[in-house]
Amino acid sequence: MFKRIDLLLLAITLVLTLFGLAMIASVSVFESYQITQRLVDQGLREMPSNSFYLWRSFVHVIIGVVAMGCTIVIPYRLWESLALPIFGVMLILLIAVFLPGISADYGTAHSWLRLGPVSIQPSEFLKLSLIFYLAVWLQKRETLIGTLKEGFVPFASVLLLATFLVAMQPDLGSFLVLSSIAVVMFFVAGGNILHVILGGAIAAVMGLPIILQKEYIRNRIRAFLQPDNPSISETIGFQIKQALIAIGSGGAFGVGYGKSIQKFGYLPEVQSDTIFAAMAEELGFMRLMIILCMYGIFIWRGYQVAQQAPDRFGFLVATGITTWIACQTILNIAVNLALFPLTGITLPLMSYGGSSLLANLAAIGVLLNISMHSQEEASKARRTKRRAVR
Repeated sequence: MFKRIDLLLLAITLVLTLFGLAMIASVSVFESYQITQRLVDQGLREMPSNSFYLWRSFVHVIIGVVAMGCTIVIPYRLWESLALPIFGVMLILLIAVFLPGISADYGTAHSWLRLGPVSIQPSEFLKLSLIFYLAVWLQKRETLIGTLKEGFVPFASVLLLATFLVAMQPDLGSFLVLSSIAVVMFFVAGGNILHVILGGAIAAVMGLPIILQKEYIRNRIRAFLQPDNPSISETIGFQIKQALIAIGSGGAFGVGYGKSIQKFGYLPEVQSDTIFAAMAEELGFMRLMIILCMYGIFIWRGYQVAQQAPDRFGFLVATGITTWIACQTILNIAVNLALFPLTGITLPLMSYGGSSLLANLAAIGVLLNISMHSQEEASKARRTKRRAVR
């Protein structure tokens, strides 16, 4: 069975994940020392450490790889029957993030649940559950997708149900990624392009006012629109300014692994949201292009898997997963390059974040399982053809 797996896709996934771990080891030393020093001051640790985020990321990688192994083995068609209950559970968890006692607030968004010693971000797992649910829903309405009443309106209702709760947190990054996944899946399933444009407009009208109620999000947009304003670049635009300094400092070949200056308190969330900027500083443009090429090959192979999928469900799921990785990667890089307002979105497979990495690797496992079945169907077709020739 594993002989038919897409080895290139698997290899790129593992290389990006392990390289991300190596980059976290480099760029998080200052933040690790700061957080462990606070724990020492509180009497919760004996001494500070530079490897706090490294060891936590190592655990995340182990759990994520195990999850990917499980979803590689599980036949992807099983998710077709589980799509509705999984989607329902995710919606319940999204509601739970607003409940006192189990919600865990990090930064400015209500996006996490505290379950004992573990915190999870339901919106990360919602992406995969939405892909499963939409794949089932779209294939059932295959002949009606192009219509307004029977296709677009129900689709928009499903999307609104999922994104409204994310917008309430508010989580602009996940809102944009979820919307992109759904729109692409709807379009490739046969949706009308005019309906897609209409849906995007409705999503903006319905979701953005909710998100923009938060002052810090309005400030992020102001910082994006007025980057040269000194009063903004030194306050609400500080993170983007420092990211651009890091990227510019890297030049063609970087300052060297472990030699970043911006990681020492200048780049906020350097191990997660702005890891791309720190990588650019240490690796430089030429080496960073290797990483970007790997993401490009991953996306190309993902859409190839979708094209070769043995059935409609597999096609839609593979398209959704690949679109997820593609959109989130582009969005994170655009934010670090000041081409888009800050969203707080991670770089897939490389940024620190247990929920993000676990969801990414589990989804890629499903994609790899689809690739195995695609190769199996192709092999059967070739054997049938040879027998027919004889």
